[in-house]
Amino acid sequence: MKLAADSLSLDGVQRWFAALAERERRIVTVGAALAPVLLILGVLLPLDRSVAQAHERLLKKRSDLAWMQGVAPELAASPQPPSAAGESLLVIVDRSARESGLAGTLAGSEPAGPGGLSLRLQKAPFDALIAWLARLAQQNGIRVDSATIDSAGAPGLVNAAVLLHAG
Repeated sequence: MKLAADSLSLDGVQRWFAALAERERRIVTVGAALAPVLLILGVLLPLDRSVAQAHERLLKKRSDLAWMQGVAPELAASPQPPSAAGESLLVIVDRSARESGLAGTLAGSEPAGPGGLSLRLQKAPFDALIAWLARLAQQNGIRVDSATIDSAGAPGLVNAAVLLHAG
């Protein structure tokens, strides 16, 4: 145990260093001088930079949230976009379904009260269905009152029953 403790002491390190060849001493000296520089440049500066970038992103997101909260009451009070040029709900839905590539999946439709339309879709791509419903709401002010979506067996395909309402 005495040998291990002696090799860890300052005196042991000095003897080890003195026993090295001149070239090895220079390598150890340069390595000891470069180690802190490499630690700072390779670890601490990139870490500091990423923390600063995360802080900037957080400030931007907080600013965006404050802006959204400020305009939310105005948007909620604004009227829904009118349906396209007085066209019936059935015409709008049929045209947009064709444009979205969902016309072949429409299995039937029937009126559902004033301004309402009940649709059935079979083996429709789920992503296309959701995008189509979102576009109907954004562009035509048509809202989804209810929807029942079930798997059609194949991955990504669904059967759906959707109740739409104009305005």
